[in-house]
Amino acid sequence: MRLPLHYRYLIRIATLAVASSFLGCSIAPEKSDKSFKGPLVWPQPPEQPRYAYETMLRSPADVAEPELDKDRLIRQLSGAPAPSDRPVFEKAAAIAARQGRIYVTDTSTETIVVFDVPRRRVFRFGQRAPNLLAKPSGIALDDLSNVYVADAKRRQIMVFDSHGLFLRVIGGPDDLERPTGVAVSSDGERIYAVDRSDNESNNHRVVIYGKDGKKLKTIGTRGSGDGQFNVPLQATVDREGRLFVLDSGNFRVQAFDKDGNFIRAFGRPGVYPGNLARPRGIAVDDDGNVYVTDASFNNFQVFQPDGQLLLAVGEGSVESNPGRYGLLSGIAADETGRIYVVDQFFNKVEVFRRLKN
Repeated sequence: MRLPLHYRYLIRIATLAVASSFLGCSIAPEKSDKSFKGPLVWPQPPEQPRYAYETMLRSPADVAEPELDKDRLIRQLSGAPAPSDRPVFEKAAAIAARQGRIYVTDTSTETIVVFDVPRRRVFRFGQRAPNLLAKPSGIALDDLSNVYVADAKRRQIMVFDSHGLFLRVIGGPDDLERPTGVAVSSDGERIYAVDRSDNESNNHRVVIYGKDGKKLKTIGTRGSGDGQFNVPLQATVDREGRLFVLDSGNFRVQAFDKDGNFIRAFGRPGVYPGNLARPRGIAVDDDGNVYVTDASFNNFQVFQPDGQLLLAVGEGSVESNPGRYGLLSGIAADETGRIYVVDQFFNKVEVFRRLKN
């Protein structure tokens, strides 16, 4: 979909090379095609840049230790293989990140792929019986880096430690019909399962659980009123404990307090800045800014906590370049201010660094 001229002007920026460290490690930014003349910072100067493209993640080579000439020679003489540059996921969907580990749900391989940047390795989990993942559709982390996975086929929330060791399950078929998203408070005291359910069902809702897995409350039914949902997909929790739910069928975001009481909603259908057309993912940073990916606009929009639009980043393209997307899906923000965006069509995760004024 080609965006209107005034929208493209909003997100167009001048070319600017960005060289920076990634999570304290010396990972160089992706080398884009020489013909690419697009932006690497947003918004366009003379406005103050707020976000900078940093790198791309899709293979073990993207987090491997830079190889010196002498090490390369030793490796070649020994016959050891170079780090693979083949994508490690087949259909990336949701994403979460903390402390240098980036967790990506892969609904095709039915696993969680982890880019462990501090250890410069890639691994996956969710493959060990009897705790096999079946359709990992949503993912969230608490401050201890426990991993919460919404499994739409198992109809429950699976909990793992940061290395992928299974801990417990939350909820089940008696509570959930088709959970596609999960959010968790930073202390792990509140777990929110986004139950997208089926198109024919009225059970479009969010189910709240305590840390012990006890069901506490259910938010919403099918509808368009305050606190109601139409195809809710994902959710996120800010540092104050507020819950933001991506109510995709109503083309909006709804905010609730930690107990599920409605606060506000923002967003509406349309093709203008601040509108939503096909929202797919949601995240919130430590300052409360809300990020929403849109698979029609193929950008992510940044909103203030009250719903005011700050800017949009990216656009649709037939070629994979920084900020150029074919089918956006999940998005995440970590404690360093970095933003992670999943593009299913180009099979990549792009990393952006938030620039402090």
